[in-house]
Amino acid sequence: MNKNQISNVFKSLFVILTVLFSSYSMAQEISAVDSTTNFWDKVQFGGGLGLGIGSGYTDISVMPSAIYNVNEIVAVGVGLQFGYLSSKNYYESYVYGGSLITLVNPIPELQLSAELEQVRVDTRYEANVNRPAFSDSYWNTALYLGAGYRTGNVTIGARYDVLYDPDKSLYGSGFMPFVRVYF
Repeated sequence: MNKNQISNVFKSLFVILTVLFSSYSMAQEISAVDSTTNFWDKVQFGGGLGLGIGSGYTDISVMPSAIYNVNEIVAVGVGLQFGYLSSKNYYESYVYGGSLITLVNPIPELQLSAELEQVRVDTRYEANVNRPAFSDSYWNTALYLGAGYRTGNVTIGARYDVLYDPDKSLYGSGFMPFVRVYF
């Protein structure tokens, strides 16, 4: 990661923390915190599963996550990511890592999100007439900022990786739609 990317990460984290703490302090004025509430009563679990199978292509992903509802407006959490991608006679790739998640609900129907994701990518390319077989391993960092419409435990929206670099990113685009579910 070069100095410019590191600077962008710290600037983005500063903005996220500022929003988090300003929302938290504003929420304290709205309602008093019930100190008798059990920690686990404020924890929600969710995540995602992905499966894509085509002609010689396989994409399997498991992404569990958990959030802690600080109050009615702010939630913070962690996520894990495991993935397997394969393209017959071309490559096989494993992706694994984690993320830190912040969700802010300024109104019940609107959810703003920030997610810092760090994943390891291990790819093995098969030999063909144009190149010999080789392997590539690297860390990919993404900082997603997003917004979505929330109804109950489900949020539908879009997020954008502000660190997206088309030459280095794991994904083909910095923009991603999402469906987020927490129980």
